[in-house]
Amino acid sequence: MQLLRCTAMTNDFRQPPSSHAPVVGRLAPTPSGYLHLGNAVNFVLTWLLVRRAGGTLHLRIDDLDRARLRRPYLENIFQVIDWLGLDYDHGPSGPDDFLRHHSQLLYLPDYNRVLRRLAQQPGLVYATHRSRTSPAEPVPLEVPGAAWRVRVPPAVCVPGAVASETQVPLAAVMPDFIVRKKDGVAAYQVASIVDDLRLGTTLVVRGLDLLPSTTAQLWLAEQLPEMRDFNARRIQFQHHQLMADTAGYKLSKSTQASGDGGVLTLPGGSARVYKAVAGLLRLPAEAAESLPTLLAAVSAVGNVVL
Repeated sequence: MQLLRCTAMTNDFRQPPSSHAPVVGRLAPTPSGYLHLGNAVNFVLTWLLVRRAGGTLHLRIDDLDRARLRRPYLENIFQVIDWLGLDYDHGPSGPDDFLRHHSQLLYLPDYNRVLRRLAQQPGLVYATHRSRTSPAEPVPLEVPGAAWRVRVPPAVCVPGAVASETQVPLAAVMPDFIVRKKDGVAAYQVASIVDDLRLGTTLVVRGLDLLPSTTAQLWLAEQLPEMRDFNARRIQFQHHQLMADTAGYKLSKSTQASGDGGVLTLPGGSARVYKAVAGLLRLPAEAAESLPTLLAAVSAVGNVVL
């Protein structure tokens, strides 16, 4: 993905977030595999930035992908949080509490309301049976088994990614992305916006691979008045470098080897995660001794930009 400087001809979301807004962050894993080192690093980074600011931290588990949901993966999320020594202020206490009281399935009416409103915007949404190898032949929105897509602009600007002015070629990296899947359920880009608005999120910490998703969500939120609080004036977006495996490839739950238990099975324990976080934040080696020393080191420095 080539990143360019922003120009006045692109959608521009570079306005700095308000410094007076309370910090509300979230851990937002998906129970689609065992959490890897990169997930754990993201958890700790988010926790550090929220706790340094005296903010509020939510645990929000994204479980709309029911085909890949497994009970052991759900349990693993809580195990990793405990293993890292993290706490959060709101969210499920365990897998059963999550399924009963916090699952995204409980918010399907909210997602569907947004989907209906998007479909009412002239020329924005179309339905298609398109796959990765077939052309996007539009069909009526009411056709069963068709996904809903949105027509995206060529480029959108986003803040706080790898430079102060970053232009993402959205049409190239996420061409006409899906907002409603073929099964009729809202796609990630819609659900994530709705969830963050519901939680009052003001801090989003993501891997750099999700920069296109951030861009897509900022642009999509601009299409409806009721979603426009999801913007870079109110929310601070931080995108951190990714963790790689021994071959240099980014870690991914979908590419883990069979039987891979994730970060909990790695040698070095939670200290390995703290060391990786200290490296990303360019902190001295002694800061990685424990979670409290990491927090003290982060609290002692100025503005943290990942």
